[in-house]
Amino acid sequence: MIIQVTGKGERRHRVVRDMSETRRGRVRVEESAKRVRVYLGGELVADTGKPRLVWEVPYYPAYYIPVEDVKAELTPAGRVERSPSRGDGEVFDVKTARATAEGGALRYADSPFEELRELVRFDWNAMDEWLEEDEPVYVHPRDPYSRVDVLSSSRHVKVVLDGVTLADSTQPRILFETGLPPRYYLPLTDVRTDLLRPSDTQTRCPYKGTATYWSAEVNGKVYPDLVWTYRSPLPESQKVIGLACFYNERVDLHVDGELLERPKTPFS
Repeated sequence: MIIQVTGKGERRHRVVRDMSETRRGRVRVEESAKRVRVYLGGELVADTGKPRLVWEVPYYPAYYIPVEDVKAELTPAGRVERSPSRGDGEVFDVKTARATAEGGALRYADSPFEELRELVRFDWNAMDEWLEEDEPVYVHPRDPYSRVDVLSSSRHVKVVLDGVTLADSTQPRILFETGLPPRYYLPLTDVRTDLLRPSDTQTRCPYKGTATYWSAEVNGKVYPDLVWTYRSPLPESQKVIGLACFYNERVDLHVDGELLERPKTPFS
C-alpha cells in the first residue's frame, strides 16, 4: 500500500461470537471474521481477513479496513470531514492502475477511538465491487445482528387503499426482518394487477437482492412505488421470489380481519 498522510478508551468486553465491542456515544466497533475484498477499475483496492464493522448510524454498519491491508494508492484530497464522535477524518483519493475514486477513502488517524486510527473507510458507492469471502455484497455490509426469516402462512391478508381492495390472499409469505415490521408477500394471482403500473425504480438490499416496483392507480390518483417484488432474490430470501409486497406504512393492511396500525419507519 502507498499512503501519504499530511496531518499528523473505551471499556472492552466480550460479546456473542467472540466479537470485541467498543462503545462511545452512538458508535460501535466490532471485528469481523469475514474476508473482505474491495475492487476499483478491476484492480484490488483492499484485501483483509480482519475488517471492522463500525456502526456510524444505528441501522447498519460500515466496513473499516486495516491500513496494512490496503493495496491501492491513497492520495490526500486536501480536505477533512468532521465527525462529532469519530473526530477529524482526512479524505483521500483512491488510485489503482485503471481508475481513480476522488474522495473515495477516509481515515481518522487522530480519532478518540484508538481502534479507528489504523483503519481506512472506503466509500461504498465509490468502489466497483465488494466481496465477503467469494460472494458479492451490495448496498452495505450485512449486519451480524440482523436476521431475515420467511415463513409460509395461512393468515388472511387484505390490502386496501382509499376504499379499494388491492389484494386479498390466504397464502402469504411473511418476511420477518430485524428492526422492520413484518412484510406480507402475496401471490400475483391475489393482487389487483390491473391497478398497478410499472415503475422504473429499483432498490438493492444486501439480504434480499434487487427489487423492482409498481405504482398503484386508485380512484384517479397515482401512488408511486407502492408495491415491490424480487424476481431473483438472494438465497436467504428465495421464498419471496415473484411475490408482491405493499408498504405497510402506506396502505390499510388487514390481517385475519384486524386493521393493523400503520408503522412508523424510514419508509413512512
